[in-house]
Amino acid sequence: MTTQTSENTHFTSFKAFYPFYLNEHKDGTCRTLHFIGSWLVIGVIALAIYTANWPLLWFIPVIGYGFAWVGHFFFEKNRPATFKHPLYSLMGDWVMFKDILTGKISLKGE
Repeated sequence: MTTQTSENTHFTSFKAFYPFYLNEHKDGTCRTLHFIGSWLVIGVIALAIYTANWPLLWFIPVIGYGFAWVGHFFFEKNRPATFKHPLYSLMGDWVMFKDILTGKISLKGE
């Protein structure tokens, strides 16, 4: 169930949140930047494990959020859902990544 007002949106489940999340990611460039950022996060994790260079992991939030926030501020022109729904937003990033990989949704957006 979702309770929405002009100032606050409360979600009682990720299932209720995800359609809102996708609606906040309509722009194709924004989606593409999220997708690239997610791939780079996976790459940094793999590189850190392969080289045992654990300080590389500090770059994960910079890379992941950096690409996503550029997409929101400059292309989508909205505030990232992370600011109000950090856990659901993180989950949404990875579900959207999976949905793009599997062809369930398009990088082109709406």
